[in-house]
Amino acid sequence: MSSQDIPEENLPAAQDHAHGSVKVADEENPFADPGLPPHEHRIQDLDERAAKRSERTVALLFTVSMLATVGFIASFVAIPVDKSVYIWPLGHISALNFALGMTLGVALFAIGAGAVHWARTLMSDEEVADERHAIEADAETRAKVHADFKQGAKESVIGRRKLIRNTMLGALTLVPLSGVVLLRDLGPLPGTSLRHTMWSKGKLLVNMNTNEPLRPADVAVGSLTFAKPEGLEEHDEGFMNEIAKAALMIIRLEPDAIKDKRELEWSHEGIVAYSKICTHVGCPISLYEQQTHHALCPCHQSTFDLADGARVIFGPAGHALPQLRIGVNDEGYLEALGDFDEPVGPSFWERG
Repeated sequence: MSSQDIPEENLPAAQDHAHGSVKVADEENPFADPGLPPHEHRIQDLDERAAKRSERTVALLFTVSMLATVGFIASFVAIPVDKSVYIWPLGHISALNFALGMTLGVALFAIGAGAVHWARTLMSDEEVADERHAIEADAETRAKVHADFKQGAKESVIGRRKLIRNTMLGALTLVPLSGVVLLRDLGPLPGTSLRHTMWSKGKLLVNMNTNEPLRPADVAVGSLTFAKPEGLEEHDEGFMNEIAKAALMIIRLEPDAIKDKRELEWSHEGIVAYSKICTHVGCPISLYEQQTHHALCPCHQSTFDLADGARVIFGPAGHALPQLRIGVNDEGYLEALGDFDEPVGPSFWERG
């Protein structure tokens, strides 16, 4: 019989009867809800000494986590980067990596194991049946959630089990220190190093490909040439750091095509020099469109108009490429007339 066959005045009663008939399983309906089984108490619920043992176990795990975090920091500071250790069957591996991995793994595992043991042995585990409710939360539901949260906090015994609470807070406080210590690998603060490059008045512009000083005749209209400062060689100590700041793009434009007045004043016969380092995240710019005078960064497609002060016309870059003021010396070679007037590369907190 369907609900359509029941008289309307008897429908609620019939539905209640049908709902009640499935609450208990029987031979006619073996798939009905059998109800909750009787609750079985844990030994920790009946014996306070067992509860104390569980509390000490949880506290021990949290304490192990704290010691492992301290070990992580000590390993990071004390173990040399080039030291290796033989571990069967892995063979020779980095002692620092092994120590960092083991200590951080133990620190995180001990926190997780402590939380699981705490929940399984000391928190309330009584089964509670609750009827399904509408997804939308009304005022009564929100009040119930708040009440359940307070009840859960009470049943977690965190207020009464002070040893667990204190060691857990200690473990959770120390673990983030692992990430803080890793900041050491970022190196020293930049200070003023980002504000200056090797360019200075009189430094010749040297072609990166030929390693020869550039003359105006070497730069054809519409061409793109990469240059470095005179005296910077690949075998020099610190070459990578210096070239990352001093690398130049040399482009020759028709003077009439240059829109920015300062750009024209800082150029020589339409030859302009801009930093090769993108102002977004520092990628080297290597693509140039001759017809539009646009330089494109291949990493995130930031686009700069080199005929208009290298301003950003597309992409995530925050500001224009710094321009290097150039001229020609008595011998006819292109030379810098000073350093960049602003820091090259991405924005940073000390810019401005």
